[in-house]
Amino acid sequence: MASNEPSKFPPQSQETQPGKEHAMQPLPQAINPHHNPANKLQGKVALVTGGDSGIGRAICLCFAKEGATVAFTYVKGHEDRDKDDTLKMLLEAKTGDAQDPLAIAADIGFDENCKQVIELVVKEYGRIDVLVNNAAEQHLRNCVEEITEQQLERVFRTNIFSQFFLVRHALKHMKEGSSIINSTSVNAYDGNPEALDYTATKGAIVAFTRGLAQQLVSRVIRVNAVAPGPVWTPIQPASKPSEMIQNLGCQVPMKRAAQPFEIAPCYLFLASLQESSYFTGQVLHPNGGMIVNA
Repeated sequence: MASNEPSKFPPQSQETQPGKEHAMQPLPQAINPHHNPANKLQGKVALVTGGDSGIGRAICLCFAKEGATVAFTYVKGHEDRDKDDTLKMLLEAKTGDAQDPLAIAADIGFDENCKQVIELVVKEYGRIDVLVNNAAEQHLRNCVEEITEQQLERVFRTNIFSQFFLVRHALKHMKEGSSIINSTSVNAYDGNPEALDYTATKGAIVAFTRGLAQQLVSRVIRVNAVAPGPVWTPIQPASKPSEMIQNLGCQVPMKRAAQPFEIAPCYLFLASLQESSYFTGQVLHPNGGMIVNA
């Protein structure tokens, strides 16, 4: 397992978003070498947005090892290589009667695109059992005056509009016992003055999760969220100056950033009806020891 030695990453940055995992040094760790699969998602169909890299890739691989058939979205042109790498890894990870994975290019900030994503998954697999709303983008700004209307709309479309759109279309194809899992962030609880719009979307995701959970409880569909702390993923070098990367995670009690494979089990727990049947409207907090009182 990962140690609790203070993490130090080489200074690095990427000029565009989404970030590229294959360009990171060292590469993030998506697979837990000590994972002992137990078929917790055997026969299930899962859709993970932003599944080509980072936490999304780790979720996809964790689900596949547990027997799920996995589809994921990515951004065409920006994430093609990461998408190809993830597809190869998923083909190697899939088990039993799981079908081949599916990668879908889409800008999920728009309703029609989300509708098409859901339709493609259902056409290929017939249904959706687990929806993971994971895709996000982040831009650092020193003050609120620097956040343009264009940036604000873009961040809200990617981070929270997409969750409304995808849920809206996916519910028609989800049965009792299905699970919706939303990616929020520790920033929703402790605030981040340098990423104010991103932080606002993550707070909205917490409220969305709680309200939607109550709305769907009568349909026996559970809705939960995960609020990671600092994690070594492509969003870090793509949104932060290189000098900030060196000390990523040093501010948390564990003094290090997580690897993506350390976050994925939270999603597995919430996806598995046998593990989390009494969980809905809740948020899990894999954040290295930060106390958020929520």
